[in-house]
Amino acid sequence: MTISACRLDPAALATIADERLDWRFKAIPSALWGLSLAEAAARRLSLSDGFVGPLVILDAAALEHNLRTMAAWCAEHGVALAPHGKTTMAPQLFARQAGHGAWAITAANASQLRVYRAFGVSRIVFANQLVDPAALRWLANALAADPEFEFCCWVDSVRGAELMTAALAGASRPVDVLIELGSDPGRTGVRDERTALEVAEAVRRSPALRLAGVAGYEGTLAHDASARSRDIVGGYLRRLRELTITLADKGFFTDARHVIVSAGGSAYFDQVTHELTTGWPADLPVLPVLRSGAYVTHDDGFYRGVSPLGENPRIDGTPPLRPALRAWAQVTSKPTRELALLTLGKRDASFDEGLPEPRLQRAGGKTTELTGHRVTALNDQHAFVALPPESPLAVGDWVGLGLSHPCTVFDKWPLIPVLDGDTVVDFVRTYF
Repeated sequence: MTISACRLDPAALATIADERLDWRFKAIPSALWGLSLAEAAARRLSLSDGFVGPLVILDAAALEHNLRTMAAWCAEHGVALAPHGKTTMAPQLFARQAGHGAWAITAANASQLRVYRAFGVSRIVFANQLVDPAALRWLANALAADPEFEFCCWVDSVRGAELMTAALAGASRPVDVLIELGSDPGRTGVRDERTALEVAEAVRRSPALRLAGVAGYEGTLAHDASARSRDIVGGYLRRLRELTITLADKGFFTDARHVIVSAGGSAYFDQVTHELTTGWPADLPVLPVLRSGAYVTHDDGFYRGVSPLGENPRIDGTPPLRPALRAWAQVTSKPTRELALLTLGKRDASFDEGLPEPRLQRAGGKTTELTGHRVTALNDQHAFVALPPESPLAVGDWVGLGLSHPCTVFDKWPLIPVLDGDTVVDFVRTYF
């Protein structure tokens, strides 16, 4: 089966580079105010050229490595990649993912969907139930306006199917839906085969919907890479496959050119790929779709520990992913020998899946590695750092910190510099 990449609108993407910098973009040097993003990037500044802290940056080499690595792995294993765009909400990064073969970009809510379409994303997986009448009317208009726009979303109840049908009355073409399979303890999704069949029948009765496959999310069922967690995930994915086969046997996919079967966060994509590419009847045209999003930057925390391409890789023959996000913050106070305070807090960095990790010191024009330093807590604008004996940190020094869980970093930064070594080569704009 040929897996074609999605597309974005080059003209819409070009408008990002034309946006003018000013005080709205935190950390950006005031000397760049009034310049476009493209003009500012052409200055090839370093972080010492007027950037103010705290600051989050992207590492260009690590970013490109992660994009290439995941794209090559998915192509080798025959899975379509529909990365979850909510991780970054950065159309420039969507375009790079599409350029590396991403089949679609995944969204989670209607506001994200409208951002994607503003930049011309041609194929969108909506990993949620869409039952808001206003959002559905907007979707119907978007589908009517662009015959090449492809869309699918989840459905997990008869009521949801009925609400969608009512809101889409008179739509020019049916909306593709995937029955979502849930699990206890889990999030959304049908919990048993009987309910799934009832929902499938409701979709079949609907003039506005078309059943295109089955979907789920394994990430809420486990939280580490232990054998027990992987067993739980494996059992759920086999249920996903079994439900798809049952629905196919009962004739629910007769209108679909292929049957989409989708799962996958960034923690267990090796298992998702194995289960979604094996065990299928020979005559069932399955399109396995992986929705991993955090791979694009990886991290220095949660995903480092649990990813199949993390610090303890479960995949042979593929280079591990690299952390591409880093925060820089200044030591603003050192009230005791054991404590330093940094100008970085909950409004600047993630803290839901582990605290930032001090890794580098920049002082006197030199950058050196830090060991033995630990962030113990974050306030709104302060990080508390426990210092080892003989810590070299002094007030005024800069600390480079590794970050965990990129999904809750990007939303705090409307503009992120991209560095090649010590040189700013681009700016990534986010739209949350």
